[in-house]
Amino acid sequence: MGETEKRINRRQFMARAAWAGAVTVVPRHVLGGPRHIPPSETIQIAGIGIGGVGHGQIQSIDKQQGTRIAVLCDVDQVYADKTYKVYPEARRYRDYREMLDVEGDKIDAVYCGTPDHTHAVICLPALRKGKHICCVKPLTRTIDEERILAKAAQQAGVMTQVTASANTSDSACRLCEMIWDGAIGDVREVHIWSNRPLWPQGMLRPPRRDPIPRTLDWDLWIGPAAMRPFVAEWRDGDLALRQVKANKRPQPAVYHPWNFRGWWDFGTGALGDMGCHHFNHVFKALKLRYPISVSASASKVFDETAPLASIVTYDFPAREGMPPLRLLWYDGGLKPPRPAALEPGRELPDSGNMYVGDKGVILGSRIIPEEKMKAYKTPPKTLKRRSGTWGEWIEAIRGGEPAGCDFGWAAVLTEAVLLGNIAIRAGKQLDWDARKMRFTNDDGANKYVKEAYRKGWTL
Repeated sequence: MGETEKRINRRQFMARAAWAGAVTVVPRHVLGGPRHIPPSETIQIAGIGIGGVGHGQIQSIDKQQGTRIAVLCDVDQVYADKTYKVYPEARRYRDYREMLDVEGDKIDAVYCGTPDHTHAVICLPALRKGKHICCVKPLTRTIDEERILAKAAQQAGVMTQVTASANTSDSACRLCEMIWDGAIGDVREVHIWSNRPLWPQGMLRPPRRDPIPRTLDWDLWIGPAAMRPFVAEWRDGDLALRQVKANKRPQPAVYHPWNFRGWWDFGTGALGDMGCHHFNHVFKALKLRYPISVSASASKVFDETAPLASIVTYDFPAREGMPPLRLLWYDGGLKPPRPAALEPGRELPDSGNMYVGDKGVILGSRIIPEEKMKAYKTPPKTLKRRSGTWGEWIEAIRGGEPAGCDFGWAAVLTEAVLLGNIAIRAGKQLDWDARKMRFTNDDGANKYVKEAYRKGWTL
């Protein structure tokens, strides 16, 4: 008899416990509670999209106590092979829809590591089946999708997590405590910069077609996006090949694997890739939610691809005793002006966050210059330090508090990065009404808030 068959169905167990209630009282923590899985049971996990970042992340989940990678699913047999070899006993699927139908009663949780454009169509049916979900960032490719997923997760009563850099680490919590302590006074400006992209951006679609490998389901990889010919790799003469050769992680693929990020139909550019990591700390420390306006300047923006470099400016209203705030994002090698408080000979790192307050500047999680940090008396630790992305998710499934970047919180971060991308594409300042979910000064930009799916695909 297999492990799944050995497990006592939780509903049967609760029914029997209720029947025997006159004799034995079963504590809530033993039953696990609604949608929770008690420590006595192994959490059966299905991984979807396990050839890219999913290869390492699914193993990180597997290292958590009481978990089992029971099912693996990927559209590319070759790309996923290294993960299949790690889990030879896991049941395999190519189509996530078939997997959810067949395995629905046998799995407890789903990991989604696919490209951005398929997050929503994978996560929503899993939520409707009552599965706990961990999804790679950003939560979705469009604002309409993230709003739908956040609501569905709340209604399902399951535990969710998005893989943004944890806002519950010691350094993240200390940053919050310092800012709330008034370490640099009122913060009115934040600068965030990233060394991304590490993949091609600012290119045109190659006008050719390559044979689709039998090991790849190209139609399923395209998913809800508009169909286009498969092209394997960039070739000599393609400008994008120069970017590939200059990257630290050279990958000559045009779309798959990994290089989907620069295409608007499939990814969300440098801002979508790294913004959720940085914003997770900033939004928590400064109690941010939705901006009221966003604007951008960028290198040439094509209809199909994110630019080589951009600067995005967000304006947030006053909130919870904090003044209005301007947040600036930089990518493609761009950085903010060097702060005067930075010690001579020291330069800004390749990626980072900088908080500018009335009484000083925090770079990363430390006041600059260093002598000012040494003179500052760090406030008491008032925030709970937690176990990080994977541990938080598993703890939540076991009945603990929600993960630090659950779908409700991740939707706010995702909306911010997507608003920035829309501003890049619109090329003008956009005023955002978060309640009505629309731009009030440019109706043309609203077409990016909710985008049509290919025939046969829907949420």
